[in-house]
Amino acid sequence: MMAGKGRGKAAAGVRPAKAGKPPKAAAPAGKVKAAKDASGPALAEARQRIDHIDLTIQTLIAERARWAQHVGRAKGPLKPALDYYRPEREAQVLRRVVDRNDGPLADEVLVRLFREIMSACLAQQEPLKIGFLGPEGTFSQQAVFKHFGHSAHGLPLSSIEEVFQEVESRNADFGVVPVENSGQGTIQVTLDMFLTSSLKICGEVELRVHQYMLSRSGHLEDVERVYAHPQSLAQCKAWLRQHLPKAEKIPTSSNAEAARRARSADDAAAIAGQSAGHVYGLKAIAGPIEDRPDNTTRFLVLGRELFPPSGNDRTSVLVYVKDQPGALYNVLRPLAEHGLSMNRIESRPAHQGLWRYAFFIDFGGHVDDEPVRRALRDIGEWASEVKILGSYPCAVL
Repeated sequence: MMAGKGRGKAAAGVRPAKAGKPPKAAAPAGKVKAAKDASGPALAEARQRIDHIDLTIQTLIAERARWAQHVGRAKGPLKPALDYYRPEREAQVLRRVVDRNDGPLADEVLVRLFREIMSACLAQQEPLKIGFLGPEGTFSQQAVFKHFGHSAHGLPLSSIEEVFQEVESRNADFGVVPVENSGQGTIQVTLDMFLTSSLKICGEVELRVHQYMLSRSGHLEDVERVYAHPQSLAQCKAWLRQHLPKAEKIPTSSNAEAARRARSADDAAAIAGQSAGHVYGLKAIAGPIEDRPDNTTRFLVLGRELFPPSGNDRTSVLVYVKDQPGALYNVLRPLAEHGLSMNRIESRPAHQGLWRYAFFIDFGGHVDDEPVRRALRDIGEWASEVKILGSYPCAVL
């Protein structure tokens, strides 16, 4: 609402050009100064109104921060930031931002602005500690910033397994891990961790991933070996086949690690995001070089508890099926019977015996919704075990 009113005030101070009239010819040299003076009052008025709007925005942000402090005091003294964070509430706020946006700023821009405001207000007591696959400069770190804002405190970790461990041991409040890519499919190590972990999924992030070829020299002809995460090598295989067919491809634990290693030699390069290039002082040879222009990675936010519904949620479950004919059909049938849309299904070895499998299933709804309750009850009649991995807000942009 505030942004909408601000646009109206700013527009009121600037007279639009009349339609249908051609642009005036350039003024003679002696009349240039007079033309500038004539436009001065309108420009000055527009700037004055912008200054007034900026003051109003700053005043309202400060008021919001004070109300956030009030919420903190209502919960008791010295509560950690984790006690104030409510992902379902943030998702509701951001959806309203999108619903009432009528331009000129894009939805993504306004969501990012409001996310940072909420992040800064939450961090007044103590910043959230977020574990992610490091080192600095990874796409996982970008996902942390997109979901939690830059006021959160990121904890770069060496592996996806370590992200799970740090959240479980309470050294991190939440963790962010990749789970699937739009072109290359599932990150298997993330799914396998849920077979034994007690953590819950409490959010998701969808991040457009743009890959760049980075090196110290910035010259393609110097490159004899390329460091990259295996997923990135797969996402850029057509480009690599065309431009660097003879270069050695060396897998690394992350793209930021690839950039760190590539900075040590002129004949080495890395596939990574632009942020990794900035962190490790590399030059961009080419980019984006991913084979698919819609290349997107989905990340999961890991926590230790379930949160209430936001109104547009997704539920993830892990189902161990009984070894009998039609078992999977009987597990999936309740989803259709109760009007639930299945978004994804993936099988993995169950680690409970030879040739035993578990199914990871995502579907719309929250475990507190009655249709989901009924579906889970019916699934339980046909499964040997149903483990609820999480019910969480669907990604907002």
